Amino acid sequence: MSVSRTELLREQFELTWSLFEYHLERLEPEDFLWEPAPLCWTMRRAADGTWTPNWADTEPDPVPVPTIAWVSWHIGWWWSVALDHAQGRPPRDRTDVVWPGEGAPAVTWLRELRTRWLSALDGLTETDLDATAPFPWPEDPRYTVAHMVAWVNTELTKNVSEIGQLRLLRAASAVRPND
Repeated sequence: MSVSRTELLREQFELTWSLFEYHLERLEPEDFLWEPAPLCWTMRRAADGTWTPNWADTEPDPVPVPTIAWVSWHIGWWWSVALDHAQGRPPRDRTDVVWPGEGAPAVTWLRELRTRWLSALDGLTETDLDATAPFPWPEDPRYTVAHMVAWVNTELTKNVSEIGQLRLLRAASAVRPND
């Protein structure tokens, strides 16, 4: 049985998403801003009430531990930009991607991104997959849209495992040894 690249990439994405749903269904609002270490990247409220991520243009050493809030914003940022590229729109800037807040707003946002991504995937033909991808490798003709879709799957897998580990770590740290 032959499977198209689009079908294979979608199946890979759906497997990752099913693992993500396991954690999304169990996240509590308090999980999002929990800081697991003194050196953290998180989301902070700006004076106007919007959320802003901790950020550095060059990766610090040591790398701060991200909170679930920061990782969920990070997913929303790169996924929004990948969608822009996949749908032929000018990519938005990192500062234009607004995190909706902890709990249900963030979960709803991520699920909406999934729906939009699946729609974009469904519109891709085998020829589309062979076109040069402008993201995340700007203007490098070696990488195709198929590479970009595979990168989305890989990046999502990494971020899902980070969120899952942070959620489990927070839950485990709340249990006393004699409980």
